[in-house]
Amino acid sequence: MPSPPNFTHTVTERFLRYVIIDTQSDPSSSTCPSTDKQRNLGRLLASELQAIGLRDAHLDEQGYVYATIPATSAKKVPVICFCSHMDTSPDCTGKDVKPQIVKNYCGGDIVLSGDPTQIIRAAENPALIDQVGNDIVTSDGTTLLGADNKAGIAEIMDAATFFVAHPEIKHGTIKILFTPDEEIGRGVDKVDLKKLGADFAYTIDGETAGHIEDETFSADSATITIDGVSTHPGFAKGRMEHAIKIAAAIIDHLPKDACSPETTEGKQGFLHPVAISGTLEQATIGFIVRDFTDQGLKEKEELLESIVKAVMKDYPHSTWRLEIAQQYRNMKQVIDRHPEIIDNAIEAIRRTGLKPVKSSIRGGTDGSRLSFMGLPCPNIFAGEHAFHSRTEWVSVQDMEKAMQTIVHLAMIWEERA
Repeated sequence: MPSPPNFTHTVTERFLRYVIIDTQSDPSSSTCPSTDKQRNLGRLLASELQAIGLRDAHLDEQGYVYATIPATSAKKVPVICFCSHMDTSPDCTGKDVKPQIVKNYCGGDIVLSGDPTQIIRAAENPALIDQVGNDIVTSDGTTLLGADNKAGIAEIMDAATFFVAHPEIKHGTIKILFTPDEEIGRGVDKVDLKKLGADFAYTIDGETAGHIEDETFSADSATITIDGVSTHPGFAKGRMEHAIKIAAAIIDHLPKDACSPETTEGKQGFLHPVAISGTLEQATIGFIVRDFTDQGLKEKEELLESIVKAVMKDYPHSTWRLEIAQQYRNMKQVIDRHPEIIDNAIEAIRRTGLKPVKSSIRGGTDGSRLSFMGLPCPNIFAGEHAFHSRTEWVSVQDMEKAMQTIVHLAMIWEERA
């Protein structure tokens, strides 16, 4: 094994620069990207990549950033892509982010200065136990931080700069991809895989340092549409069948102690209502369905159908329909065919001095869909915690380890080619 590189420590400066740019995506928008402000970060990233010498770096019309780090090895090495998403979640405001750094964290709760009611509680963040002595970056409590996924972006950008500055380090061709709209499930809708030209990829979008994730939920959406019976309320007895009340009854009949996000963990899936709207005559309920197996998805969808049928028996003149749409599938089905992807990442993590941990994601990443589009793509830690909330945080040292993992990983692919 070659001597470890002499790493620099500039990832934090990049991260602090990126998080102040508002890049929230918008699920109600039909454009790509869903919000034009995501382009502001995309333009900056493309400009910075060009400035370090990556001549093909650019922001395309759809809001994606592409770039290539040329190979420094004469070997035939698989082309590896590192990918992160530029948008932040619409679940919590991302405007006017004011990042704060808690130097030399001493343990215990962290009260956020902009809103003292926002507290990063040690009891709710067990990963803080391993951060004593490290530097913790938070928001001021009035917004999310944006570590999901600007930590990943900063780590990839820092690694790219490192590679350009150290041509003596041997690696194959490396591709960079920054996507919009991952948080609303559209992160790879318009990606051009032919232009990208990668053989394998890694999203840098995970949580705890040392973790690599080769498995995600499989995901469907389910939409129930109810057509009730509308009459004048003054003459409704025995005739009206209220679509909103039918929808409420369906929600009420969902399991109370199982099969929901708030009652499941580990490999347990769930049925989760995410939207409800309607009038007396027609109402709609939107669900997401999650499980690690296709059979588990089917069982939950059958459960939902049985609940609807049971409720509708009390409304004989109303009708309903259930529509299921596939969202993404467990990337493990693809990644298991290419064990070297995980083996190389485990070794890269080990070379940074961390203990590698292979785990599953109770969610999805751009890598879920990329894998089934022909680009196998597991997920590597970025160090982000408490996603989509005002108590989001990341540690400086974990971001540095993630950047080092990227560098070691590219080196290992070249060594083993």
